[in-house]
Amino acid sequence: MWLIVLEAVGALAVLVFVVWWTMFAGRHRGELPRDDRDVDRGGNT
Repeated sequence: MWLIVLEAVGALAVLVFVVWWTMFAGRHRGELPRDDRDVDRGGNT
């Protein structure tokens, strides 16, 4: 029984780590860099 619980906790930890890694890896302090060129200023498209 405890082996199943331990395996489930391990799988959850791996899942959380993978989600964190894909969301925040390579970002400075977890935020996307601000890029003013992406803002639509109502000009020509």
